[in-house]
Amino acid sequence: MQHHILSAIYIIASVLFIVGLKMMGNPKSARKGNLISAAGMTAAIAGTIFLHEGEISSIIYILIFLAILIGTVIGWLTAKRVQMTKIPELVSMFNGMGGACAALISLIEFHHLFPLHPAEGIYTEVSSVSTGTLICIISGLVIGSVSFAGSIIAFLKLNGTLEKPVRLPRYNYINLVILAFIVGVSIQLFFTGHAAVIYTLLTLALLYGVLFVLPIGGADMPVVISLLNSFTGVAAAFGGFLYDNHVMLTGGILVGSAGTLLTIVMCKAMNRPIMQVIFGAFGTHASASAATAKGNVKDISVADTAALMNYSRKVTIIPGYGLAVAQAQHAIHELQTILEDHGVEVKYAIHPVAGRMPGHMNVLLAEANVDYDKLSEMDDINPEFPNTDVVFVVGANDVVNPAAKTDPSSPIFGMPILEAENARNIIINKRSMNAGYAGIDNLLFYDPKTSMLFGDAKSVITKLVTELKQM
Repeated sequence: MQHHILSAIYIIASVLFIVGLKMMGNPKSARKGNLISAAGMTAAIAGTIFLHEGEISSIIYILIFLAILIGTVIGWLTAKRVQMTKIPELVSMFNGMGGACAALISLIEFHHLFPLHPAEGIYTEVSSVSTGTLICIISGLVIGSVSFAGSIIAFLKLNGTLEKPVRLPRYNYINLVILAFIVGVSIQLFFTGHAAVIYTLLTLALLYGVLFVLPIGGADMPVVISLLNSFTGVAAAFGGFLYDNHVMLTGGILVGSAGTLLTIVMCKAMNRPIMQVIFGAFGTHASASAATAKGNVKDISVADTAALMNYSRKVTIIPGYGLAVAQAQHAIHELQTILEDHGVEVKYAIHPVAGRMPGHMNVLLAEANVDYDKLSEMDDINPEFPNTDVVFVVGANDVVNPAAKTDPSSPIFGMPILEAENARNIIINKRSMNAGYAGIDNLLFYDPKTSMLFGDAKSVITKLVTELKQM
């Protein structure tokens, strides 16, 4: 009877996961969707704990509730206090914890299935464990460990600790050798249940996770985060198989499939195969355009920018990571509002990989209560640029670089961009002329239609709003 009740709870929890995930697809219902998914997880945890009452000792219950309390408090406080600019790091860290969890489940189950017999000093025979169980243990351990180690490196890259991509000599060969060892040690586990073998496998998987992300540049981090997210989901699904836990399996499949689809979509948006993202070390090679793209750069004042925008019919704002760094999302929303009050049509052009995580700009602007209908995707907005009076680029760089279309030697060549160069006037707000994360110069800076508005995004936009209010 208890088993049937637990199965029903798991089905309800799975439905709540799916409904919540669906609602997260729309910013207006995303918050409610998140709460619904959380309710599903709460139901699954509560059902599992209370319906196994009597099978677990009281000390284990104390440890379970203590772990839940600690995890809840840390997660809640971290999420509440984190700044919007640090959301990518938070996502990476949370994803890494999920991968670590999946790997630990495999380790725990290994020691449960292969206990050491102190009297004989030997381990349980492997022949007593099914092949399917061993596959789940190995897969969960390897994939979860890669996700954990990779997410930690991604976190360090995003917070600036590891600023530049690191590519070792013969990098691809090193990775192939490690993968070969992982396969070899995994096969070894089918013949011996010795703990040294599983911990060797753990070490190799962690090492591969580090080397997997280490050479990848910041411009590719949104793709890497979504890929690592899919790894965590797959690892969790193997844990579901291991424990015959339907809700864990469903949750893992949802996360894994969503992460995989997002990775494919983002790679398509960048016109780059996923293997090129993994092995291409984006941003580590100099481009010929970086040396030749020199010319005259025009400055523009805040007053002239305000006047140009005020007398325009259509203004398109292109936000980038610099907007997040300056925490200027509320200021840009105020600029949009006052321009619309003056009769100007305002839209936001969103590149799929702008920022440092999938949907970074969408989240940032939603936090400032920007109407989601104002946000236009790349394929929709590009045909409108020729009829746009002013394009205002705030903190974006590589996603508007024409070298992606014109310079075959550029590391971003072939990546679809926001075609801001087709607008009548282009104003770019940057702190300096420094290159973007790809490490190359931006040809758009030297376009005759481009004017550079230097300064901190929040300060500059605030001054623009002040000027516009006086017009």
